[in-house]
Amino acid sequence: MLTHIFVTGSDSRVGKTIVSRALLQAMAAQGKIVLGYKPIATGNQDLADGVQNKDAETLQKSSSLAYPLAKITPFALSDEDIFTCDLPVDIFEQMSEGLYFLQQEADIVVVEGCDGWRTLVTSQRPYADWVIESDMPVIMVVGIQQGCVSQALMTAQSIINDGVPLLGWIANRINPCLAHYAETIEVIKLNITAPLLGEIPYLPRAESREMAQFLDLDLLEAISMA
Repeated sequence: MLTHIFVTGSDSRVGKTIVSRALLQAMAAQGKIVLGYKPIATGNQDLADGVQNKDAETLQKSSSLAYPLAKITPFALSDEDIFTCDLPVDIFEQMSEGLYFLQQEADIVVVEGCDGWRTLVTSQRPYADWVIESDMPVIMVVGIQQGCVSQALMTAQSIINDGVPLLGWIANRINPCLAHYAETIEVIKLNITAPLLGEIPYLPRAESREMAQFLDLDLLEAISMA
C-alpha cells in the first residue's frame, strides 16, 4: 500500500506542482486523506504578508487537511539554486521528520521535489539521495516540449539505476503549439518501461482547476499491489 510518493521532473519547470495537485485531487476523490509536501521550494516572493511560495500554496489548497505553509514547505528559499543557500547540515533529517509528521495525519503524502532528479542540495549531494534513503517510489513528470524525449529517457534511466521504483510518468503539455505531440508521447512510451499514468493538457491557471480526470490511478493501484 502506497503511503508516500515522490514527484520529480525530467527537467525544471515541467509542471511538478500541477501534477502533484492532480494526484492529490484524484486520490482524494477515492476517499483518501491526502497531504502535499514540498520540503524545499525556491523562487519565493517577499510580499506584504511575508515570504510566499506559490507551489506550497497550491499544495496546501489541494490537500485534505489545512496545515500552515511552514509544515508543507519547511525550507522556503528565495534563491533558485539550492546549493548556494545556507541550509542546515542535517537538512535530510529535518525533511524526514516533516514527512513522518504528515504521514501520521494522512493516508498518502505526495512529496514534490525541486527541479530535476539530480538537483543538488549541497555542492556534492543530490536531492535524490534523500529519496533513496527514504525508500520512496517515484512518479516522473515530463513537460512535453522540444527536446523533452532525451531528458525523459535520461531521467527515467537515472531513477532506475539508483534502485528506486519508477511507478510511472505523467505528460504535461506545457507547450500548446508543439508539433507532433502524439508522436512525442508514443516515442517516450516505447522507450520507458514504466506506464503512462495520464496526460494533462495545456490549461491556463491550472493551479486552480480540477484535474483528477486526466489521470488513471487504476494503473498506479495495480503497480503498488504487485
